[in-house]
Amino acid sequence: MTSSCHRVHGLADEDVSPDWPPLVPREVGALLAGYALRPGAIRWHSPRPLSAAALVDTAGGTVFVKRHHRSVRTAATLAEEHAFMAWLREAGLPVPGVLAAISGHTAIERGEWTYEVHAPATGIDLYRESASWTPLLDRDHAYTAGAMLARLHDAAEGYAAGQRGTHLLVARSELIEAADPLAAIAAQCSQRPGLARYLAQRDWRADIGPILAPFHERAQARLAAQPDLWTHGDWHVSNLCWSGRGPRAAITAVLDFGLAARTFALFDLATAIERNAVAWLALDDDDAAHPQAARALVDGYRSQRALTAADVHLLADLLPLVHVDFALSEVEYFTAVTHSPANADVAYHTFLLGHAAWFATPPGRMLLDAIRALA
Repeated sequence: MTSSCHRVHGLADEDVSPDWPPLVPREVGALLAGYALRPGAIRWHSPRPLSAAALVDTAGGTVFVKRHHRSVRTAATLAEEHAFMAWLREAGLPVPGVLAAISGHTAIERGEWTYEVHAPATGIDLYRESASWTPLLDRDHAYTAGAMLARLHDAAEGYAAGQRGTHLLVARSELIEAADPLAAIAAQCSQRPGLARYLAQRDWRADIGPILAPFHERAQARLAAQPDLWTHGDWHVSNLCWSGRGPRAAITAVLDFGLAARTFALFDLATAIERNAVAWLALDDDDAAHPQAARALVDGYRSQRALTAADVHLLADLLPLVHVDFALSEVEYFTAVTHSPANADVAYHTFLLGHAAWFATPPGRMLLDAIRALA
């Protein structure tokens, strides 16, 4: 079923064939009949690799259709995202609506798939072709993105839902908050057989422990004391739409809550810096670190929401750890869902171990020092 012409973002700086077949007209038509919508052309396929998504014309306007494998998202776990999005919309955040089917449900299971249908985002999707690991070079847009993230955190205050019902492809923080992350990983393996199967093939304690320990020992007690908050989990500019292309452009839509979870505010801000201020796909370049983007994100954030000097120092100490839970979820996904040992190895060696190790290099330390200088 996989189209030979449709390509998605790979784990390196290249496009690859998708793991999931692209949406096709017959499939979309059958789905949208349950929404009382008559579909027209599929006019764009998303290059994001972990699901299949497309913009679809209908007689009532354009909709965004997204399809997940049920081993990744059930209707129940997808509804967790939708409930958080609804809370934020009610609080005034520019989050596109999720359409309910005739049945009243916003997440629809059909065979091996789970679907969601969104209203179109307003504004210009300036960065929609940008990979999630590419840096943001526009300082003004970084400032605006930081300010919007702070608004989102203010709006999320009071949202009392519990933790996500899945670890797969979700940006959680339990492992880095744990007093003993290695023991926490081992404990989770009893409920995560795909992760357990991968880790059983290597001396993972000896791999992970020495790389994480210096960062974790410095930050753990302060991380564990952070107040819980539902967060976006993937704050990259490719998940934002804009009013224009210039430096004064405003954010008109906040997209893609697939990684959202109950973590804490500084975790989300550190994730935003990790996503937007490091050229992870080009670490051999001398300018892989982009401290100007990190500074602009922080400056924009605290234009809306206070950050103490202690917060800023913890933000820098957190940054080498912020990817850990999600990287292990990718290891699990590539092992148990797509059955790709090569991609699981990239998630383990390049993402989990490599990202943390990079922060001990001169460019990584320079980025952390640039953040600490903002205190």
